[in-house]
Amino acid sequence: MVHQPPRGARDLLPLDVTQKQWVETRLRRVFQGWGYHRIITSTLERLDTLMAGDAIERSSVVTVQGDDEVELGLRPELTASIARAAVTRLAGTSFPLRLYYQANVFRQVYQGGRTIPQEYYQAGIELLGSGGLLADAEALLLLTDCLATLGLVPTAAEQNDPESSPLPWFLILGEAGLTHSLLDPFPEAVRKPVRHAIAHLDRLGLGTLALGPDLEAYALELFDLRGEPAQVLQRVSQLNLTPQQRERVTNLKDLVHLLGESLKSRFPSFGGRSPLILDLSLVQTFDYYTGIIFEVVRQTDSGQWQLGQGGRYDQLLGLYNPDGSCHPGIGFSLNIEVLQQVLLTLGQLPEFPPASQWLVVPMVPMVYGAAIAYGQKLRDTAEAVRVELHLQPDMSPQEIRDYARDRRLQRIAWIRPDALPDLEIVE
Repeated sequence: MVHQPPRGARDLLPLDVTQKQWVETRLRRVFQGWGYHRIITSTLERLDTLMAGDAIERSSVVTVQGDDEVELGLRPELTASIARAAVTRLAGTSFPLRLYYQANVFRQVYQGGRTIPQEYYQAGIELLGSGGLLADAEALLLLTDCLATLGLVPTAAEQNDPESSPLPWFLILGEAGLTHSLLDPFPEAVRKPVRHAIAHLDRLGLGTLALGPDLEAYALELFDLRGEPAQVLQRVSQLNLTPQQRERVTNLKDLVHLLGESLKSRFPSFGGRSPLILDLSLVQTFDYYTGIIFEVVRQTDSGQWQLGQGGRYDQLLGLYNPDGSCHPGIGFSLNIEVLQQVLLTLGQLPEFPPASQWLVVPMVPMVYGAAIAYGQKLRDTAEAVRVELHLQPDMSPQEIRDYARDRRLQRIAWIRPDALPDLEIVE
């Protein structure tokens, strides 16, 4: 029906926008504080750009017919678009590149027996041209800094007993390259269902794959590679690892140590506890990740909220570079709508759209011009002042005062003929 938005879409009303901007403004300050610059990429991309490296399933892309038989799609995420821009429009720029974004994304989702497009909002960063321990740590600590800035970390004064209070979120860390290589002993035909069974702790499903006793026992060992980082690292180190796998485990151990020390210092209200969980069964929707991958989740009585996700992708930029040369990259995205829902439950978000400071009231038609001029004078004398012009001449002064009070207006300027404005504070 013409008075309804399309299925899967929704309108953002002034209070929704106010709360969304509250979140985005604070995230933007964090991104800029870490030296990141904003990038805005096209909402429309060539489908082959989005599908490069088989990172995204075609069925998840909202497609649009372009000119010259070029298939176009609405971006389902930002990393591919930023990677394309970095190796084309930013060619010659020195690395590392620190970029951030705040944008909408679109995905086809299966809901109610049919496929419908959905629009989401994300904010995130991409750190391009730097690999190694310190770059990984920067991305992860920047992510936790975002959560702290949004008020998702209680102060020590707010917690009577930090040791027993539940942590506000968990940072779940995996290693895509290591996880994929640990699946190499399985025949290719069953590798994907084995990975699915491990990721979903589906021991019954694993038993239906007829792996044989040795491979089934090995798969069951992989089930236990999640939990407290030191214990998981000890268990994985006891496996029969190749030199390359041992190098990844060593790198992971160094990262866990660095993060642990930094998080303990950054969040004293956690009482020495770590929000870090190591999960080597973790897999992401986008398969271009080559190193660490991570999610940040909030666990509540009503369920688990995924606040954000990301990872390292060291081959992606080479897919867009004309000469095929690669540059390392790492990034993450935060889910704005989910953050809004969580912050609403915590009472962190504004309850009203911003109110105007002034209501300028022309008392008779002959002072309309003077009222307009006085309103503009007020706007020109203060930064970001909100001034409304009263548009209903048939209201009595008391009705105008009631109107101003209902709209949380702070002051009224009464404009009369041949007189200075009469200023009144609304009580």
